[in-house]
Amino acid sequence: MDENGFRNFTFQQLEALIGLVEAGSFTRAAERMGLAQPTLTKQIHALEEAAGARVVFRRHAGIALTPEGRILHDVARRIARLREEAREKITHARSDESGDIVLCASTIPATYILPRLLGRLKKSDPQIRVHILTGDSEEAVQTILAGQAEIGIIGKPPPDRKLVVEPLWPDRLVLAVPAGHPWAKRPSIAPGQLTEQPFILRERGSGTRAALEAWLGERSICAWGAFEIVCEMGSSEAVKEAVMIGLGVSVLSIHAIQREVDHGLLAALPLEGCPIDRRFHLIHKKQFQPTRHHRRFINAVKQFQL
Repeated sequence: MDENGFRNFTFQQLEALIGLVEAGSFTRAAERMGLAQPTLTKQIHALEEAAGARVVFRRHAGIALTPEGRILHDVARRIARLREEAREKITHARSDESGDIVLCASTIPATYILPRLLGRLKKSDPQIRVHILTGDSEEAVQTILAGQAEIGIIGKPPPDRKLVVEPLWPDRLVLAVPAGHPWAKRPSIAPGQLTEQPFILRERGSGTRAALEAWLGERSICAWGAFEIVCEMGSSEAVKEAVMIGLGVSVLSIHAIQREVDHGLLAALPLEGCPIDRRFHLIHKKQFQPTRHHRRFINAVKQFQL
């Protein structure tokens, strides 16, 4: 088989194959497609020549695909779907009324902030559809750099110079303890006391862990060697559940535990000296060219008040 022949496929030939299979015969397919039957036959023959294999058999009851024909038919349908998807995306990109946005967010904004923001956006701008990918802050950065998402919202500013970084909403990390814990009624907790209790740690790569490590480093507290680490967990939700059942204490975003604090399930203790304050950040690649619906979404994100 001449492999270069595959470069000679055309949309018209693949559409002819799709139409032929859907109609079941050359005569019906030509009528439905508005073609002369010899023209349709010529396109199928050209497809077979490019493929180096027979694609269809003529039968009394119509046509049947060869094994090679079934492969080409499957590919043809996928190409047709991709072309339609491209058409829809271009239409949406040019429209001022609607559009899709692929957003990657770290766990705190994805779980506790964006649902509220999207609830308001649904009322003010219902034509914008947001698809959220969730990971820790480092994963979100890699997702943006790989082009798998257009916009990111993360808990720590990335150092990568390929990204535009803009500060967003404030956050504060606090010590979360069960409501019945001996520390629950204290007004605050000293940094050195964190080593006195079993401690639950977020996974490497999370903005929460990075902020805590930086804060401990500024106070010359041994990063984790002096701690009784009982486990590392991949989400604030998992850490929160572990704290509530008494597995240990942890430092978490106030946004992650506010509901449980309000319902008397957890207590949030400020850390003495200097609180761990940070901001979430909006990121995108420098070459990203936002459409009008992207700009409307970004403006809504910047104006959203926690």
